[in-house]
Amino acid sequence: MLRSSLFVSLSLAAASLAQQVGNYTAESQPRLPWQECTRSGCTNKSSASVTLDANWRWVHVTGNYTNCYTGNTWNTTVCTSNTQCASRCALEGANYQQTYGISTSGNALTLKFVTKGENTNVGSRVYLMESESKYQMFNLLNKEFTFDVDVSKLPCGLNGALYFVQMDQDGGMSKYSGNKAGAKYGTGYCDSQCPRDIKYINGEANSEGWNASPNDANAGAGKYGTCCGEMDIWEANSISTAYTPHPCKTTNDGGQQRCTGQECNTPDRYGGLCDPDGCDFNSFRQGDRTYYGNGLTVDTSKKMTVVTQFITDNNSTTGTLVEIRRLYVQDGRVIPNSKTNFPGLLDPSDSITEKFCDDQKRAFGDNPSFQNQGGLAHMGRSLAKGHVLVLSIWDDYAAQMLWLDSNYPTDGDPSKPGIARGTCPTDSGNPKDVETNAADSQVIFSNIKFGDIGSTYSGTPITLPQAPLPPGYNPPNGGNPTTTTAAPTPTVPSTTTAAPGATQTKFGQCGGVGYSGPTQCAAGTTCTAINQFYSQCV
Repeated sequence: MLRSSLFVSLSLAAASLAQQVGNYTAESQPRLPWQECTRSGCTNKSSASVTLDANWRWVHVTGNYTNCYTGNTWNTTVCTSNTQCASRCALEGANYQQTYGISTSGNALTLKFVTKGENTNVGSRVYLMESESKYQMFNLLNKEFTFDVDVSKLPCGLNGALYFVQMDQDGGMSKYSGNKAGAKYGTGYCDSQCPRDIKYINGEANSEGWNASPNDANAGAGKYGTCCGEMDIWEANSISTAYTPHPCKTTNDGGQQRCTGQECNTPDRYGGLCDPDGCDFNSFRQGDRTYYGNGLTVDTSKKMTVVTQFITDNNSTTGTLVEIRRLYVQDGRVIPNSKTNFPGLLDPSDSITEKFCDDQKRAFGDNPSFQNQGGLAHMGRSLAKGHVLVLSIWDDYAAQMLWLDSNYPTDGDPSKPGIARGTCPTDSGNPKDVETNAADSQVIFSNIKFGDIGSTYSGTPITLPQAPLPPGYNPPNGGNPTTTTAAPTPTVPSTTTAAPGATQTKFGQCGGVGYSGPTQCAAGTTCTAINQFYSQCV
């Protein structure tokens, strides 16, 4: 994933992040109930809410209305140093709907792209809260995470994202004495891009060495970035979608860590603390051009349910992560994930495993940073520490979202596997264009559920037809499966491919409604039902 952090455009009260708390606007977090499920049923978390990321909030000198940050520059009269800026500036509460286009109704959250009032706001990022001052933490191992989403009003160049990052539950308030605002005011953000546009990190400003962006009137980059492990459950618009793990070798197996210089993957994109690309599963990029989109198998003109399962080697929340599975529910149908559709080059995988990632990096010619940062095993250790749920809508000043929904790199041959990621033109996604011409875009997330595998959804399973080959693709070896070589430094051996003689290997799938693969398990393992749709050799 390539993420350029989001910025709000406020002409009078410029967005920023600081650590004191102002008293001009009361902070009233919108309620967003969700459900925690077991095989016996689901329990409502009715008091849950969301809070706005601190980078969007108005920051001013404590006790008056003087801005600490305006446009894309700091008020250097106030912010003479990083520590002084934190001590002198106050972070305000948010008027969620009127200023930021953020609203909730029942269990649904709507994020509008451009909101015009006294000022103009672009995009937003919010976090799910356990209480008014603590983020909700999730350990996804041996669990599934499910939500409904409507992306029908998200065109080329936009991203309605739902993902997890290994932030501190209190926003870093207990770690850093300069942070007086904490999770209540959306502090402590980090991700695998090690973003340097975050205005306050570790309770201090990021004003020293700040450079204003040459093409974004509201953005800049400071001396420091902030890194942590990231699990992208959903990056999507109505054209394309991808889910992607991003491990990081920061403190605490991927925990938040301030970076500088090369630690932040600058200038060498792959020489820092985190894996910026991840191991992505984008159905279009994997060769199935008929699966996701308007009027296709997963129809983006209508609301859908997205289910993501995190399979461990021992069916426990402390096991090693070996597979991340995806399925959809729409119109009462349980739709399995698409399969990689490059016969003769890649096996027909439908989930993220170490083998899938090794094969994909080799076949697409991608940098093996995912493997070098520890792969799925390290991502699993990060998830076990607890992650915060992030929901956002954004446009991309760095790469115009082409990495998600178009040909990328733009000068690549779209018939070459891995280049084509969606049907958007290579000149689409310019932020100034989408902010003008697609200002009324929005994403709606709803019906969030988390719990035991198989407990958060229901429906009738369907079988997918064989997708046609991607245009221009000529299968090598007559389309027969190829023998693959692992990419450098794999962490976990392949565990999900069928063993010879229709015998499934350890940790592989061996049963479930709609499953047609091997049902006999390798010696020493037993086919164990996880739910009606999934049984595993353990």
